[in-house]
Amino acid sequence: MVMSKVKYEVLREQRLEENKKRLEELNLSQLSIALKNSSSPKPSPMKKSKPRTPRTEIVPVRRSERFSNKSAPHYKEVTFYDRVQIPRRVTNRTRDLSNRVYATDEDRECAMKKAEELESSLVSDYPSFVKSMLPSHVTGGFWLGLSSDFCKRKLPRNDGVVTLIDEQGEEWPVIYLARKSGLSGGWKKFSVDHDLVDGDALVFQLIRPTVLKVFIIRVKGSEESADVKKK
Repeated sequence: MVMSKVKYEVLREQRLEENKKRLEELNLSQLSIALKNSSSPKPSPMKKSKPRTPRTEIVPVRRSERFSNKSAPHYKEVTFYDRVQIPRRVTNRTRDLSNRVYATDEDRECAMKKAEELESSLVSDYPSFVKSMLPSHVTGGFWLGLSSDFCKRKLPRNDGVVTLIDEQGEEWPVIYLARKSGLSGGWKKFSVDHDLVDGDALVFQLIRPTVLKVFIIRVKGSEESADVKKK
């Protein structure tokens, strides 16, 4: 059954009057006014902190436990040498490596035997050694490693320039690297100018402290081609 509008309005008015009386009993209106009129509390002053006084102490240097019982390291002076350079010698010669032939073991051994015979016939007052040419000596990298024992006993201990003299008396300056016991810059020029190939055997004879005379024994098959180029 639906409540009539008149009865609903009567009940609503009654509830409003009841709520109003409850608010008056609680005195909420006076509390809100008092809160508005009250001033905000003063903030408490900040405590002044005392400045820190720096303190200096002498303390031992921290070291790893592995080295704590060991003495401090000792240092030594290390000398660095400037890179050795030689003037570039321009050459118009080019090598045709398209038809190059690698030496056989028999031909290489034969050239070495001839070179050793030549070395034995040289004056014994001048030290010498024999070196068989490999592809890396005469093509590509053009680096020639010498006898390490010979270098330690007879050649300078520091990097420098040595002179190679061929059988015709012509000279070629070449960079000598003492730590690597070999010839670097300038060796390519000597190799190309003398048409050295794989299997050739060279006899190096030290005739002065930094001067090496070079005798070339051609591997079988390269002798004729070398003679033709000279002509």
